[in-house]
Amino acid sequence: MTDKVGVMICGHGSRDVEAVAEFDLLAGHMKARLPDYHVESGYLEFARPVIKDGLEALMAKGVSRILAVPGMLFAAGHVKNDLPWEINSFAAAHPGLDIRYGRELAIDPKLLTAATQRIEEGEATGKPGVARKDTLLLVVGRGTNDPDANSNVAKVARMLWEGMGFGWAEVAFSGVATPLVDEALERVVKLGFRRIVVFPYFLFTGVLVKRIYQWADEAAARHPEVEILSAPYLRDHPLVIDSFLERVAEILHGEARMNCQLCKYREQVVGYEADRGAVQAGHHHHVSGIGTDGDHDHHDHDHHHHGHHHHHD
Repeated sequence: MTDKVGVMICGHGSRDVEAVAEFDLLAGHMKARLPDYHVESGYLEFARPVIKDGLEALMAKGVSRILAVPGMLFAAGHVKNDLPWEINSFAAAHPGLDIRYGRELAIDPKLLTAATQRIEEGEATGKPGVARKDTLLLVVGRGTNDPDANSNVAKVARMLWEGMGFGWAEVAFSGVATPLVDEALERVVKLGFRRIVVFPYFLFTGVLVKRIYQWADEAAARHPEVEILSAPYLRDHPLVIDSFLERVAEILHGEARMNCQLCKYREQVVGYEADRGAVQAGHHHHVSGIGTDGDHDHHDHDHHHHGHHHHHD
């Protein structure tokens, strides 16, 4: 290699120690799969190191080019605004450094296959003999104030529904968007299916995933007539790692193209017309690097009351 290339994995961050550990596990897989590159990771909020720390660590190793990969499934405010602001600010402060920003994982055949296997793991915990046609799949997304990102969860649900042969599928969210999981479960139990599989379409655990499982357990206790199962989230499934490696390769070969067709910041999307052309700015200064629940005793704070109306995990 004529120049030293670094890979920066940009995570959301969480107060939950287990969530941070799982993201670090992903970073470890990436380092093992990319032996010719320097690999660092960092977080937007709560956990450390922060994004800037990871970029500085790569620069200290003498890299001349950095490939920054969002460690997130869909492109909402974090991928469209917060991470680009972090990357662009660092690039502006270090004009001799070539920093290139990649795209989110998005809807990907590998991720759908990984999701299928996780759902099958959830089904395996249930009673034998329940057919897919008698099962409703509830796909749960993170929930954002970006309708484009939320609609991707619906597309994932539809593709899993048809691909796996479920009798029905619905979508719910852990926060911000509606319906929330508890509300959705109260609706779908009335549809008459023998089984409901709750599948969090998430990369890692955290406050939100644990809340999803709690909602599912509470609904199961209220409705013993319906078998309500919880499927594992994606975590470090080998196909998830493969998808991240593809995103790195896209940046390296100049192929990283985010789909902006329905981006509320570029187009006048119905109901979000005022967001078009919004200034790109970071929103996480108040929680950047403040630590996880392992560092501070703030288990009871949800941090979802800030003015930019998105839910902090």
